[in-house]
Amino acid sequence: MTKPSLPELLHAAVAAVGGTERPGQVTMAEAVAEAIDDGSHLLVQAGTGTGKSLGYLVPALAHGERVVVATATLALQRQLVERDLPRTVDALHPQLRRRPEFAMLKGRSNYLCLHRLHEGVPQEEEEGLFDQFEAAAPTSKLGQDLLRLREWSDETENGDRDGLTPGVSDRAWAQVSVSSRECLGATKCAYGAECFAEMARERAKLADVVVTNHALLAIDAIEGAPVLPQHEVLIVDEAHELVSRVTGVATGELTPGQVNRAVRRAARLVNEKAADQLQTAAEGFERLMELALPGRLEEIPEDLGYALMALRDAARTVISAIGATRDKSVQDEDSVRKQALASVESVHDVAERITNGSEWDVVWYERHDRFGASLRVAPMSVSGLLREKLFADRSVVLTSATLKLGGDFNGVGASLGLSPEGTTEGDDLPQWKGVDVGSPFDYPKQGILYVAKHLSRPARDGDRADMLDELTELIQAAGGRTLGLFSSMRAAQLAAEELRSRIPEFPILLQGEETLGELIKNFAADPKTCLFGTLSLWQGVDVPGPSCQLVVMDKIPFPRPDDPLMSARQKAVEDAGGNGFMAVAATHAALLMAQGAGRLVRASGDRGVVAVLDQRLATARYGSYLKASLPDFWYTTDRNQVRKSLATIDAAAKAAEAE
Repeated sequence: MTKPSLPELLHAAVAAVGGTERPGQVTMAEAVAEAIDDGSHLLVQAGTGTGKSLGYLVPALAHGERVVVATATLALQRQLVERDLPRTVDALHPQLRRRPEFAMLKGRSNYLCLHRLHEGVPQEEEEGLFDQFEAAAPTSKLGQDLLRLREWSDETENGDRDGLTPGVSDRAWAQVSVSSRECLGATKCAYGAECFAEMARERAKLADVVVTNHALLAIDAIEGAPVLPQHEVLIVDEAHELVSRVTGVATGELTPGQVNRAVRRAARLVNEKAADQLQTAAEGFERLMELALPGRLEEIPEDLGYALMALRDAARTVISAIGATRDKSVQDEDSVRKQALASVESVHDVAERITNGSEWDVVWYERHDRFGASLRVAPMSVSGLLREKLFADRSVVLTSATLKLGGDFNGVGASLGLSPEGTTEGDDLPQWKGVDVGSPFDYPKQGILYVAKHLSRPARDGDRADMLDELTELIQAAGGRTLGLFSSMRAAQLAAEELRSRIPEFPILLQGEETLGELIKNFAADPKTCLFGTLSLWQGVDVPGPSCQLVVMDKIPFPRPDDPLMSARQKAVEDAGGNGFMAVAATHAALLMAQGAGRLVRASGDRGVVAVLDQRLATARYGSYLKASLPDFWYTTDRNQVRKSLATIDAAAKAAEAE
């Protein structure tokens, strides 16, 4: 029997999910198949509406080797496992003559721990454990969450937190889950045979396609102990998020609360001398942190250096002592010991990392109104790590609607550790190519990019009365229907307060006042409603149709000048003779703006305006680089023209609603 062609397979899969075939999707599938066949690497930009999931799933399933698909958001993981993969597998089965298996795999703390659920949580003040279900008042929110978790544990098949709806608080979930460090291990645990996390791993080992998240991919790359099963192809969806997720996993943190928790957990398992040494070191660290001022530490101050060495040495002593002692009077001793070890090891590792000092690490203090001061350490760049760990031994396909910044893939490529496209010098360099398969949408006809060139230049934390006037008039012209993307939470709150009193006829929802899912649902349900918020709204909102016809950005979202990690990265590029502002700040802003502008057109019938209330997009030298990163909307700085266009779009939407 002849092998079915890729177009035939794609056609069958698209029909099965009820979609329509797009030229960009066909181009993407062919490029992915080619990369997998010759073991090379591919960056593929596929605009909203291309159908990129099938663009990579079909060639991957046809190839027949094991594939790992890593995504950034829960929504896409669920869409793949609950909708796209089952339908695609069913559609391809007759032609492939095999039925590829698929499975979802997440980090251990995403699964319910039966040991924690039934045996309780190791208690910190006294010996033994306490039953969190009895300790929480049944009427409290925590008590109600825990009762729901106990009921859910009897009916869930996979113990995956995301299968619990509605969800529970992080505090409640922490009572019934463990990190990989706290886990006893399947052989030592009384519940090992029925462990949800272990079952997920077993399913992944047998699957042809393993769907996971960027965080687990990062842990797999960084920690050296393989978490993911062996695979020949890696597909990274929402790849624009990868660098920040890997940076997050590679970031260490020390807080007085965390250190004191480690002291309490270890105290009853070690001799008095070891416990006192850790207690003394913890007190010294806490005193220093009370005086800590936010900002980067280019050099570790002498007193902090001593405090961290004392913590490191005391933690090392305690780790040895915990390993050597046995105390049968402690109830469920293995679990208590494992939790204590996890806490102390985490303190030891961060203290040692900062003490050893690496020119590739950035160290800084942060202050939080609620949680106090923390000491943090993160890699200056993860590009070397990604080049070494991600692109060796397998073919990697990275895809997103926003990978091409300023007109090419090299900016994103550099952040992933790739040399400029087409570089052939050096045999050890990963070879890659970039493909932009376009978008099925007609951006110049469907959208307008409006820059409010007449507004005063935004100053940091300055009063922007003219911006609020402009925003008010735009919302009135649009009849509501507005997604407001702000560069800071403070700016979003100020704008919401001001506009709620100015134009009460248009309800304004504000991020943080309700869960994100609830806010988006309410925003989509009522066309007159507006939704204001910050970072997660720039990339997390998918509202096609007349409820979102105006997307406003209050200003270009450059990183804050006092962001320790971004400013360190910028300085490093400058020290190496490059343009730090363009490589770091402008790239960061371009990516966010491309994501933000992508909220406007989500379907072929969508019409609207992206309004940038920052004159620098029209006047500054870097403006053309940022504009080249955005969809190809019709461009104007004429405020009267844009108000007329919004009013026309609003009238058309009202007429359609009336019908």
